Amino acid sequence: MTQARYILAIDQGTTSTRAIVFDEAARPVASSQCEFAQHYPEPGWVEHDPEDIWRDALKTARDAIAKAGGETGAAAIAGIGITNQRETVVVWDRATGETVHRAIVWQDRRTAKLCSEMKADGVEADLRARTGLLVDPYFSATKLAWILDNVDGARVRAERGELAFGTIDSFLLWRLTGGKVHATDVTNAGRTLLYNIREQRWDEELCRLFRVPVGMLPEVHDNAHVFGTTAMDLFGIEIPIAGMAGDQQAALFGQACFETGMAKSTYGTGCFMLLNTGEQALESQNRLLTTPAYRIGGKMTYALEGSIFVAGAAIKWLRDGIGVITHASETNDMATRVPNNHGVYMVPAFVGLGAPHWEPDARGAIFGLTLGATQAHLARAALEAVAYQTMDLAQAMVSDGGDAPARLRVDGGMAANDWLCQFLADMLEAPVERPVHLETTALGAAFHAGLATGVWPDLQALARTWTQGDLFTPKMNASDRGKLISGWHDAVRRTL
Repeated sequence: MTQARYILAIDQGTTSTRAIVFDEAARPVASSQCEFAQHYPEPGWVEHDPEDIWRDALKTARDAIAKAGGETGAAAIAGIGITNQRETVVVWDRATGETVHRAIVWQDRRTAKLCSEMKADGVEADLRARTGLLVDPYFSATKLAWILDNVDGARVRAERGELAFGTIDSFLLWRLTGGKVHATDVTNAGRTLLYNIREQRWDEELCRLFRVPVGMLPEVHDNAHVFGTTAMDLFGIEIPIAGMAGDQQAALFGQACFETGMAKSTYGTGCFMLLNTGEQALESQNRLLTTPAYRIGGKMTYALEGSIFVAGAAIKWLRDGIGVITHASETNDMATRVPNNHGVYMVPAFVGLGAPHWEPDARGAIFGLTLGATQAHLARAALEAVAYQTMDLAQAMVSDGGDAPARLRVDGGMAANDWLCQFLADMLEAPVERPVHLETTALGAAFHAGLATGVWPDLQALARTWTQGDLFTPKMNASDRGKLISGWHDAVRRTL
């Protein structure tokens, strides 16, 4: 009898790190998760300690393997897939592996002034053509330049070839391989503002523009690729690290959105909607992002992406910031309890507004408060805002030449909220599909690693593992929908 083969996925997120062991039917059989500290040294600045991330990645990986049981010990793991919070910047010493600064997180806005100056210099159109991205503090390049300019000696050391740059996937790969492999994949490289997504290479002109030494950058590979093997002392054997993808592209892959026109939306700290556009890298006229979705066997598939900076973070604010709720799950019942939104709208621009507005200086606002407004209306407004923003993204994708998604596949923690899924279906006027297993980001990383190690033969085999859980179909009448949307657009206008 052949031993069952398993895949370990490490899912390194913005607020927690988890590891999940999947079997050959793509079912999760064991998992482990750790939350870690967020650091806010100044308003608008967000940092993580890379040592916390490394410690938790190793701990959760070991825990998940142990929980999976005897026959699924490390020897039964065919490969490891890594998925990660994208755009977050780590710089470390090639000789010692020590980081030179805390990781600067994707949410961080410290380079907003520099980005405004670059826009004023008229560089954005050329950058968009090369990278599919916008000039925004969200992406890695200006964060990396900030570290080189603000950490004593960093620029000189980088130019001497002593320092390495990576997004979190690259940093974890380096640590897992004992410092032997400095590499990344196309989806993470494509979020740095330094990678030419059409020519599929690091762009030396962009490196000059951002004053980043090319020698700091990792090698770029397909998503399903054996990047290296784990150091012996970590798991007792060498395990291939065989898949890597940024979290949102991993979720698209884990949702089996392999056909042009298929779309998924992930609801975590932020919300990210991706539409598969096939071999076409569509240029957005609505300030959406053109991004690599995945590259398998050297063949690139692209996506249009809309990024909403605040989704679950608004629920967290209701809980931790103003004490409206005790648990995130309460919002489902609270939203159900009130017959309508009472004219209350939340525009959750706590860290600026993402697509399609891209206004880094916008700030959160709540409109329509009266003495009749309750905690339930605030909870409902936070959920509604997520659906309105998703609707704005879907409309922008269609006007950019993408296909209107016939249905939307949802995942992430907030997708467990039935009220939100129903409201999404009503706002999008399209069915919303929720899979049986919501951990599609980790699953996407597992899929890539499984393809590279032969656990799954092809995309068709992966698609067969996807199982629909709940289906939400539109129920709201056009008049009610129109009034709600009008109120939302008015609230956004006033915020901007």
